[in-house]
Amino acid sequence: MKVSDILRVKGNTLYTVTPEETLAKALDLMAEKDIGSLVVMDRGDLVGMLTFREVIQQVVKNKGSVGASNVRTAMDSAPLTCDVETELDDVRRMMLERHARYMPIMDQKMLMGVISFYDVAKAVVDSQDFENKMLKAYIRDWPQDDVPESKF
Repeated sequence: MKVSDILRVKGNTLYTVTPEETLAKALDLMAEKDIGSLVVMDRGDLVGMLTFREVIQQVVKNKGSVGASNVRTAMDSAPLTCDVETELDDVRRMMLERHARYMPIMDQKMLMGVISFYDVAKAVVDSQDFENKMLKAYIRDWPQDDVPESKF
């Protein structure tokens, strides 16, 4: 399974913010859309990722307030990315190694979408459920003459 399979199911709604946007406005957008991350874009280029992790770090740094900070001060300026052809097993490994909960998907310099660790886990579970159903159907349809005798 590839990243493109997740994006096909998930859809292509993207929420972005500029690095100069205030952190407070970015948080308002995240709360309004009930999302855990924003892709930070500058002149059409991916320049960072803002997640609740970075926001919490900034709030702690500001002693309990976002203050007048802009997104640039809080964002991860070197987010983990992959492309649509990346295998899901590789994505899981990369996200686990970096403790990344969100990953922008790129095609060259074009942002194709964002997947979350939840999206990856759901895709794996759905795939395993489908495989289990297929195996159970195969076992149920096993011809009686070919059933091996139990040794118990």
